[in-house]
Amino acid sequence: MALLYAAQLSPTKPELIAAWLPSAPYYSGETPTIEPIGAYRFDDPDGEVGIETHLVRDADGAVYQVPLTYRSAALPGARLVGEMDHSVLGRRYVYDATTDPVYVQQLLATVHEGGREADQFVHVDGAEPEKIDGTAHVRGTGSADGRTPAVTDVRVVADGTDTVIEAGEVTVVVHHRPAQGEPDGPALLGEWDGGTGVFAAVR
Repeated sequence: MALLYAAQLSPTKPELIAAWLPSAPYYSGETPTIEPIGAYRFDDPDGEVGIETHLVRDADGAVYQVPLTYRSAALPGARLVGEMDHSVLGRRYVYDATTDPVYVQQLLATVHEGGREADQFVHVDGAEPEKIDGTAHVRGTGSADGRTPAVTDVRVVADGTDTVIEAGEVTVVVHHRPAQGEPDGPALLGEWDGGTGVFAAVR
């Protein structure tokens, strides 16, 4: 379960993404003016790291998948997207999630265990958290008894509009431009209003 807050953010998430996207290794467009079209979350079992992937469309009509993690303290070695002020949680450090081991671990768990995105609830003072509808959905192609490799470190390489993550005994390919067709092996499949695709593949 992902617990969200009715909070003020500065900058907002779309502003942060639009400012960073031109420098992202996987962005190949010419016009990084973006339109948010969906998002999904994974749970951090320890409850410390926010894990959220945004789907945005740029002015050229291309759809990009932008995975982010939100942390209360700096993560040495990870690729910093920016910082934001959260009116409830305070200062947040925002990272390219492909360089954050917590994201990679939960991505692998979702793929191998046949999982789905986290249910999202909004916390409102004085009331029970209220469930909200998701704007993008994912599912792993594995099964509930699948074994998830442990991630202790990650190394990333850009490959066109993909990020290739070396994570111990496995390699994960994140398709920032959702891929079409049937995956060859374990994968994360996604859908949003108006589209479907392969979001990530494990080999």
